[in-house]
Amino acid sequence: MAHKTAVKPGSPVRLRDHDPDECGGLAKRDPEVTKKLKADLETLCELQERLYAENCQALLIILQGLDAAGKDGTISHVMRGLNPQGCAVTSFKEPSTEELAHDFLWRVHQHTPPRGHLAVFNRSHYEDVLVVRVHKLVPKSVWKKRYDQINEFEQMLHESGTRVIKLFLHISKEEQKRRLEERLEDPTKQWKISASDIPERRRWDDYVEAYEETLTRCSTEYAPWHVIPANRKWYRNLQVADIMVTTLREMAPQWPKPSVDVSKIKVE
Repeated sequence: MAHKTAVKPGSPVRLRDHDPDECGGLAKRDPEVTKKLKADLETLCELQERLYAENCQALLIILQGLDAAGKDGTISHVMRGLNPQGCAVTSFKEPSTEELAHDFLWRVHQHTPPRGHLAVFNRSHYEDVLVVRVHKLVPKSVWKKRYDQINEFEQMLHESGTRVIKLFLHISKEEQKRRLEERLEDPTKQWKISASDIPERRRWDDYVEAYEETLTRCSTEYAPWHVIPANRKWYRNLQVADIMVTTLREMAPQWPKPSVDVSKIKVE
């Protein structure tokens, strides 16, 4: 069953129709919120352990969002209890010379999770239809083809046993302004500020247009996009944890059978 945040394949996405302040009628201090998040994080750890032990399937989580949308915070709060033996986080920055010498999917493919593992992409191959498009780094004739190429790549991953979850952290322009100003004022967050943050903010409408086409063209049955209301960080975390637990339950990893007859083993 599709999660309520999932983008229906083939349906046009208009971000103005998605409220970034949505909180499901809940409040941050509602005891049920804390209880549910705690339960989901515990379940997530158990399911990850089963996934690792089974060693047959893999899960890839893709986080995208405009600057200050909360990608780092989501990783910190939702993935914090996962066993690092079976979980890897990759942050994709500006591509290196070597990466640019290959096709655009080359650098991400080598970081997809092996069987039994869970991987998180902080930004991803979608930068090649977002930043590349907005900044006109390649001709339109090139990036237009990439939607289909991405869909085929993700279908291949799915058919090879890797489930793909794609999460767009949706914040408002006003909330982005507040978070950027907070970074400027807080010495513990100033390191997150880059010279490009303000010029990129001026391209807000261009990025929204690029994201809308991406969400419309690349949400599929096998790799759905989710639009996560992210103005409220606690609700963002609640939704992401719920989607991960729901997906892992659908994958239903099983404890493997022992490779030996345990009834014949005696510990001296």
